[in-house]
Amino acid sequence: MITSSTHHLAVYRVTFFFGPEPVEGKADVLACVFNVKKRSWKAGIQVAVEISNGQLSTLGHTIQLTDRLAKSLASVEPQERSGYQERSGDVFVQAVCRCKLDLQLMAGLTQDNHRVFAEELMTELDQEISKHHEYLVSFILDELDLAP
Repeated sequence: MITSSTHHLAVYRVTFFFGPEPVEGKADVLACVFNVKKRSWKAGIQVAVEISNGQLSTLGHTIQLTDRLAKSLASVEPQERSGYQERSGDVFVQAVCRCKLDLQLMAGLTQDNHRVFAEELMTELDQEISKHHEYLVSFILDELDLAP
């Protein structure tokens, strides 16, 4: 998801597995799980990436997601809009979690299953999304087949 071209990310193959799902014991936290395989590894690992609802709300406001979606949904039939709006929330969480995973991958990862907790990389994620908010919005609209 991070648009910066870096060698650190090129050595990993990342596949979205599932999510967002609520995190057990944390009422305000969601997680997405990704399969990660490094070229030198014989097998891949799973990485669960958590994000708090509070941070999601802040990031959604930062990228003006609601306004941007409303403009794109104006051309969609009214009876179909609620489905797009519901799906957009999931895609937004998935995209933010992928961005957070990319930040973790840039720091390196051992060949063990991992969990990136909601409290980790918060500042870095805010900065990254602020810098690349257009890319994030484009990714979401593309996933929803709403790209202009």
